[in-house]
Amino acid sequence: MASSAAKRYTQALVEIATENNSFDAWQRDLGTLTALVSDAEVRSFLESPGVQDAQKFNAVDSVLKDAQPEARNLLHMLIERRRLKLLPEIAELFDEAVMTARGVVLVDVTTADALDDAGKELVRERLKSIVGKEVELRLHTDASIIGGIVARIGDQVIDGSVVTQLRRLRASMNAV
Repeated sequence: MASSAAKRYTQALVEIATENNSFDAWQRDLGTLTALVSDAEVRSFLESPGVQDAQKFNAVDSVLKDAQPEARNLLHMLIERRRLKLLPEIAELFDEAVMTARGVVLVDVTTADALDDAGKELVRERLKSIVGKEVELRLHTDASIIGGIVARIGDQVIDGSVVTQLRRLRASMNAV
């Protein structure tokens, strides 16, 4: 579940990217920023209360010369507000927003075993026919569903798992 702070930052970035038609640049820059703060030493430096914010800004600006000024400003703001930990979440939410803007639906698909390429394509095509849009799969495995598939499309859940079918069968047998 995304934090409300990450959602607010992401919404602001989507508005900026829409105004400037800069979705691709923002995706590139957010990927760079996320990679930068994923490094333990860099993150420790940026989160250190013993280092002045101006020093942190100079350091990140020298590393991020090719990034948009707005992306550097975002990082400055996250450093100032001590919210660097939100950056990976912001990047993920932004990627999802870009897919939505491009008419692609992100679907979380859970299966008991990993799908091969043919299985992925079959699931993608079946879900595409259900939602009427292009589909991007985010795959998960969970042996507890025994078999079948569980697909989450936003708030909608399509549960075709064996464990759910067994529960339904048990409930109908108990009702008799």
